[in-house]
Order: sequence, then C-alpha cells, then structure tokens
Amino acid sequence: MPLDPQARKVLDQLAALGLPPNYTLSPQEARVNMNSRPQSSGPEVARVEDRAIPGPGPEVPVRIYTPGGGGPFPVLVWFHGGGWVVGDLETADGTARRLTAQAGCVVVSVDYRLAPEAKFPAASEDCYAVTQWVAGNAGSIDADPGKIAVGGDSSGGNLAAVVSLMARDRGGPSLAFQLLVYPVIARDFDTGSYRQNGEGY
Repeated sequence: MPLDPQARKVLDQLAALGLPPNYTLSPQEARVNMNSRPQSSGPEVARVEDRAIPGPGPEVPVRIYTPGGGGPFPVLVWFHGGGWVVGDLETADGTARRLTAQAGCVVVSVDYRLAPEAKFPAASEDCYAVTQWVAGNAGSIDADPGKIAVGGDSSGGNLAAVVSLMARDRGGPSLAFQLLVYPVIARDFDTGSYRQNGEGY
C-alpha cells in the first residue's frame, strides 16, 4: 500500500536532513537529533506561560497555552510523543499552539521525565500529577474543571490512555475526553499496520 503523499513528503524531508536513524544513537544523541529537525512554529495564541507543577519526584515543567476570547475554556492536558525517550516542550510547541487555536481550549503541555534515566512509571506518574493539578487549579489558568481532556501523540497517546485509567482507578479527576493520536496501545504490536510496516515502509 503506498504512503499518503503528505506522509511521503515528511519522510523525504527527514531523509534530506541526513540525520542518523534514532535506533543507532544513544538516548542523548537521539534527543540532539530530534531537536535538530525543523520545528513548525504554529500560530500565535493569546498567552503562553511556563510553569513548574509539583510532581511525584521533581517538579514537572509545563507550558500553558491560552486562546483568545473569554473563558473559562475547556482544557487539554497534552503529552508529547517520542518513544518515552525524546521530545520536550519545544518539540511539542507547534502542535500545542495549533490545538489551542483550532480547538479554542487551554492546552497544558507536559514535559514529563524521560527514559531510560527515569524508569517506569515515572512518565505516567508525572502526567497524572499534572492532570490532578489542572483539575484542582483550573480557575487559575482560566479553564473549566468540568471539561478536562487528556491527549497525546504516539507514546503521548499511550500516556493519555494510561492517565485515563489511573483517574478511573484512583477516583479522579473526572475526564471529559481523550485525544489519542496514533497512540501506542497495542501491547503485542500485532495490529495490521504493525505487521505490514514492522520492517519499515
């Protein structure tokens, strides 16, 4: 099956950079590799603020994006992708801005601890702690505590699904929605797309 033309364009652009594949690199080298890729800037939003939220270990850095207009707004707690090893607030910035502008919601982008330095379940506990903080402090970020969503792409989609289960099992917070963008949720990696593309496109 041929790739979608937009996906092919992205892969061709990445190949043109001449960067080594991440699987050949150390985690630290892979992070440098990731940060050297061109990043989409995303649209302007009304306000962007960096904060540090109390976490289960060290404080968790977050970046809060607020749309224009009058709140309180729905709020999306966003977990970036990157295989639990790469990615940060900068690599997620363009996506967070687009989500804020196009959905008209506050986005709280989470810079959770990365593997392998931070072992499981550090990332999921960080993400859950931020989600709890958002529920308890929604008014301070012009957000509606009755309209809290979690979301993420790839490994971030996994974290969003995990946080939803943690909220269910731990008695809250109440979540209104999950936004799972190509989430890593098939534990056995046995779906059709994994079988078809397991060795590459």
